[in-house]
Amino acid sequence: MKAIGYRAAGAADKLEIIDADRPEVRPRDLLVEVKGVSVNPVDVKLRAAVQPDGGARILGFDAAGVVVAVGDAVTGYEVGDEVFYAGDVTRAGTNAALHAVDERIVGRKPASLDFAEAAGLPLTTITAWEMLFESFRLTEGGGTGQTLLVIGGAGGVGSILIQLAKALTGLTVIATASRPETQDWVRKMGADHVVDHRGDLAAQVAELGLPPGYVAALTATDQHWPAIIELIAPRGQIALIDDPEALHIKPAKPKALSIHWEFMFTRSMFETGDIGAQRELLNRVSEMVDAGALQSTVTGRSGPLSTETLRAAHLRQESGRVIGKQVLDGL
Repeated sequence: MKAIGYRAAGAADKLEIIDADRPEVRPRDLLVEVKGVSVNPVDVKLRAAVQPDGGARILGFDAAGVVVAVGDAVTGYEVGDEVFYAGDVTRAGTNAALHAVDERIVGRKPASLDFAEAAGLPLTTITAWEMLFESFRLTEGGGTGQTLLVIGGAGGVGSILIQLAKALTGLTVIATASRPETQDWVRKMGADHVVDHRGDLAAQVAELGLPPGYVAALTATDQHWPAIIELIAPRGQIALIDDPEALHIKPAKPKALSIHWEFMFTRSMFETGDIGAQRELLNRVSEMVDAGALQSTVTGRSGPLSTETLRAAHLRQESGRVIGKQVLDGL
């Protein structure tokens, strides 16, 4: 089958069309004809820094498509079903004509979205959901009278995190954004207040009089760490998803802060006993999208997947200026 991968780590021009073997279908797997994909920060990080372990590596994690075959132990899906999912970082990716994925991390595609637009949701949605309801241990309908600060609110995770917090909890949401267009975007996503992370973050939050009990640190955590420690409420919760070179946590002790890592691939990497939670949450979100309770976070469509369009999408992702999500149609 046709796929796009890279044979040596480096710049976006390392991406190339390759002839790949048809994926092996394990007992719990679905074989999916990929009809839409998106690009995430993890794609460009891996391509830039991680050498393939023999041959070419196929990237891509978000996908939406049609089930064309199922493994012997599959119970939740059948051929012809339309699905969306975020894949598994330990397996070949979705930038391919066909892709094999464990059914337990797959949801039913929202009927109101086309394949490419649906592919913009899974990875960021799982990340945001796990932050809210697992890292922060919030319950649906909870959080009334409390505040969530989302640092980097206009990115893919921030865009859906704001929406989930407003739709499913009583939290007041402060989002950070530094440009007029990103500030407008986070307001569109539902943020109650907007502050500029390029300014004095702690002072701006203090001026609002809403010390957050929850902080979602989505980008440049090491840069914002002193401000986070200063502005967060005592006994607050911090969840981060980026990769700071170093994080000095001792200053968090006086406020008795809790610090959480969120990595949405953990369940699939280790086949945890609750791996099926990702299917459940994707199905719930699919229903919410179709009911109009959540909106698409896609802001850029690059056309059919090709070497040229994928390279360009990687370059845009590396620029750090992508609002929401960018997606492509299948090969």
